[in-house]
Amino acid sequence: MRYATLTLTWTDCQLHPLEDKFARDDSVIVEAIEYVSPGPKGRYVELLELRGDIERAEELLDDSPDALEYDITGTEGRGVAYIQCRTAGLVNDLLNLLHDHEIVVDWPMYSFDDESRGVKVTVVGTSSAIQDAVADLPTAVDFTLERMGEYEPDTGKLSGLLTDRQLEIFDLAVREGYYEIPRQTTHQDLATKLDVSTGTVSEHLQRIESKIVTATVDPI
Repeated sequence: MRYATLTLTWTDCQLHPLEDKFARDDSVIVEAIEYVSPGPKGRYVELLELRGDIERAEELLDDSPDALEYDITGTEGRGVAYIQCRTAGLVNDLLNLLHDHEIVVDWPMYSFDDESRGVKVTVVGTSSAIQDAVADLPTAVDFTLERMGEYEPDTGKLSGLLTDRQLEIFDLAVREGYYEIPRQTTHQDLATKLDVSTGTVSEHLQRIESKIVTATVDPI
């Protein structure tokens, strides 16, 4: 059994109609797509991991004709949304691709919105099935093969949580002693080495730490 971890990106289209709703509102971030499944009558259902203003997320869903039904659970800036949607756009093409080539997703998909919108996803199947599915990706989707190998549960868990850019920044922060006590470097030092602003470094580290803590610590 083989696995492949892929980064899928797109710029001139939407994964599905709800994507644009959340992407245009900085108060709510979709951190992960926990599950997507086709439903009856051309619908699909999904679980989204959200961070930010949960009440605002409800307002966005109320305002969307493509969210047929939803429920959100969560408090203090984090939540999970169950949403019934109209099947449309790339999400329908990708679901059909999984079905046609008999491969499965090792959930969740981790979303990001840096230079372009995208998700990091790990799929499981035979080598030939994975290669055929990648070859049949919609032309609107660009992909990068991050890694491929024998599948074991939790393979590449940290790399699945973080985007390549986040992995780069996290690796540098660890090597430079950012997480040592006392700290051996600062946001400014890291920003200089990365040729970005201190604000960008701070934002990336906050997202990195949030993802790692959420994935490894059960709520009390």
